[in-house]
Amino acid sequence: MSDPEANVDPDDTLRLLRDLVRIDSVNPRLVEGAAGEAEVAAHVAGELRDAGLEVETREATPGRVSVVGRLRGDLGAGPSFMLNAHTDTVGVEDMEDPFSAELRDGRVYGRGAYDMKGGLAACIEAAKALARAGAPFPGELVVAAVADEEHSSVGTADVLTEYSADAAVVTEPTGLELCTAHKGFAWMEVRTEGRAAHGSQFEVGRDANMRMGRVLSRLEELEREVRSRDPHPLLGPPSLHAPLLRGGTGISTYADRCTLRIERRTVPGETGEQVAGEVEAILDDLREASDFEASLETLLVRSPFEVDGDAGVVRALEDASERVLGRTPEHVGENPWMDSALLADAGIETAVLGPRGAGAHAEEEWVEVESVIDLARILSVAAADYLAGD
Repeated sequence: MSDPEANVDPDDTLRLLRDLVRIDSVNPRLVEGAAGEAEVAAHVAGELRDAGLEVETREATPGRVSVVGRLRGDLGAGPSFMLNAHTDTVGVEDMEDPFSAELRDGRVYGRGAYDMKGGLAACIEAAKALARAGAPFPGELVVAAVADEEHSSVGTADVLTEYSADAAVVTEPTGLELCTAHKGFAWMEVRTEGRAAHGSQFEVGRDANMRMGRVLSRLEELEREVRSRDPHPLLGPPSLHAPLLRGGTGISTYADRCTLRIERRTVPGETGEQVAGEVEAILDDLREASDFEASLETLLVRSPFEVDGDAGVVRALEDASERVLGRTPEHVGENPWMDSALLADAGIETAVLGPRGAGAHAEEEWVEVESVIDLARILSVAAADYLAGD
């Protein structure tokens, strides 16, 4: 096999990056009526087919399209290596020209440039580089361009029902440092019950909002205790906050119901069952102490992520970065949740490495072009070495 790094075409990488940013792929679960991933998925599928990969498009739900490309080795059975990037973006409110893909001072601007079409372009260009290398290799390269990471990750979840790999790289932006851990989260809803009555009928009414106040007071104590726990070396301590509170129908009516939504950010070693148990214990105490009705529902749990620093995929990325950049990347932790946790939960050895830039979910978003090209080179080298068993 020829040198895969040398097969990465910088001009094609820039062209592809700008093409991807110009396509509106705002997640319709975040913005009603938004475009979704169908158009960008069709573009990705065409790029991969033209490069010689076998391509499948998948719809986890109608209109939510993911793409899987496969470059099969022809030297018999061998390891498999997945490159994973999401195609959806958040909304574009307050952005003047969100899909301009303007090139300025070595940066491409626009919604999704940083989060994460830069990483997506690098995955595709790395696959092209391996395809151009020509010589046979063992194993298989898989490129997964997935829908819906910004909301519920139905794309990666669906891909994992049919595809697996021995190792995977998620190309969320990391500034070309190596993310080996990130936090998870649990979303929960507490509901307190009261009795509706006219505001003048204190002997009849029971205020669900005031009962929720007792819950909030205890949650504040729990939040302080959670943040005082031994911190994770890369991620710091876990955390808890209460972002959404709703109760009552009018100022002259006792509230018959109050709902509170809680987000609990978790670190490796914590589980959804554990953190729900902490909140349920508060409710149990309050039930015993007074006339108190409340319930707890877990809405969504996403695991935290961590990979061993000596894992094969980590070593492959370190060696490739040393070769391409002349340095070994720093191991870092990232607080936002990523699809890497789903891949790790599926038994795939996973790490996260992405380009430099700024402005994820912000009014101005950009990615550094040179870092996208470097990322494509790193991925091509790491994948070639891993597939060859080096």
